[in-house]
Amino acid sequence: MRVVLADDQYRVRYALRVLLGRQPDLEISAEAVNGMDLLAHAVQVCPDLVLLDWELPGLSVVELLLALRRLCPDTRVIVMSGRPEARAEAAASDVDMFVSKAYPPERLLEAVRQVQATLHGSLVEAALRDDA
Repeated sequence: MRVVLADDQYRVRYALRVLLGRQPDLEISAEAVNGMDLLAHAVQVCPDLVLLDWELPGLSVVELLLALRRLCPDTRVIVMSGRPEARAEAAASDVDMFVSKAYPPERLLEAVRQVQATLHGSLVEAALRDDA
């Protein structure tokens, strides 16, 4: 699964890269430090998953999600934030999951696996439709 990390903090991206890099079926395809950077990578990679910092600089999150969905409609998005109130804001947006940055790393891996299962389910369903 191709993953793009989108966070303006180097330490967060580094920790995510190390954590996810240990997973044999995940590939960090790109890292973005702002909204425009994320969209540029999305055009090139069209990732399966974006780990998105809710406070990513640049475009508003709503604008960013709309643009990302236009470019890569099948891309899944997990939003991350250290602000508890961001959970409700994210739930009202077009995201697949929310993970608090305060959670242990295992919670993020669990969320990635849940999203990955839905992605593969969608691919299986599409393949079955194509065979029919």
